[in-house]
Amino acid sequence: MNTDTTATKDTQKLQRAIVDGLEDVKAQDIQVFNTEHLTALFERVVVASGTSNRQTKALAASVRDAVRDAGFAKPRIEGEENGEWIIVDCGQAVVHIMQPSIRQYYHLEELWGEKPVRLKLGADKPAAKSATKPAASAKEEAKSSGSLKRSNAAKKGVADAFPSKAQLKKTAATKTPASKKVPAKKTASGKAPAKSPVKTVKVMATKPPAKKSTKAPAKKASTRKA
Repeated sequence: MNTDTTATKDTQKLQRAIVDGLEDVKAQDIQVFNTEHLTALFERVVVASGTSNRQTKALAASVRDAVRDAGFAKPRIEGEENGEWIIVDCGQAVVHIMQPSIRQYYHLEELWGEKPVRLKLGADKPAAKSATKPAASAKEEAKSSGSLKRSNAAKKGVADAFPSKAQLKKTAATKTPASKKVPAKKTASGKAPAKSPVKTVKVMATKPPAKKSTKAPAKKASTRKA
């Protein structure tokens, strides 16, 4: 096998191990750049961000373990004391783990970013994929069961909102009550009171009273004899 081909495969294998180590601790904005045309010291530069000192230190440790598990030599780590900018020297690749403010200030992408390397982020490892297959199938089954329940509920809601003519007739027949007569109120004797007849009041025309005569009555003639 050609030496160049072997070196290229080793570089790609190292690059994959580094990216997997960063993804295991949720690194942000992972970028890989090809630097073969810029320097003979290393072939890849990897830049990633961590939100805190604790995360950057965890990212560096994860990269170190992933590279060593892939069969490469143990990387050399610098800047682990403060955690703002940690450099992991993996030989053929150099990893810069930085906090966002430090990364924005130094902006290493302008220095090494002429040839970015396309990455397939989120790729599952073979062992992890086989181990999580039953859980994934159970999750899909629960998801399909939930979607079936939601679809049945939706169908039922549509049927309730838009009933057929037969359902409308049935509902009207069961819900429409027969006309009830309101019973008349009973008196203390137990009999319903008779309807009170309408009284007609006749209005008599009133004549004005006759005026009293103001003349003195005539004196009666005396019937006594002398």
